[in-house]
Amino acid sequence: MIQIVNHGPLIVSTNYWQTDLAQAGKYYCSVNAGAIRLLVPPAHRDAIEDMRAAQYVILSRGPWPAMGLPEAVELFFEDTTDEPFALHLSRQTFDLLPAAPEPEREWVLSVWDEKKGRPHKAVERPCYWRRVPRIPWLRPWQDVTATPPPAAG
Repeated sequence: MIQIVNHGPLIVSTNYWQTDLAQAGKYYCSVNAGAIRLLVPPAHRDAIEDMRAAQYVILSRGPWPAMGLPEAVELFFEDTTDEPFALHLSRQTFDLLPAAPEPEREWVLSVWDEKKGRPHKAVERPCYWRRVPRIPWLRPWQDVTATPPPAAG
């Protein structure tokens, strides 16, 4: 069982990197205090650079028919290139699936790895939630709603 000690949106400690899940190269997401925290296994540490290039992240929820899943999540790291980084994750990847936020509520997505035996926040970006008809979606924000997120400045 994955244990996480929080201080608001921050991860103070976790046993994630010692679990079979992390050793198998599987990502894990934890939700707390308006933050979605993506824990990166050692095998995918290089992907953090791709995530860092994003201006913001779009969290899309919907069915994943190709995998036979009624509910899944896509994390789309929008970097305005033709090939932004994206992850497709099952419900089991999350301690709690983020529900549709209240109007005007802002989310944050932070990316965590382990440094010197402790959780280390490597990236943090604004995160926007949307419901999509299927996963994978792989489309920019304006393809679902008329109101794009603000430009990163």
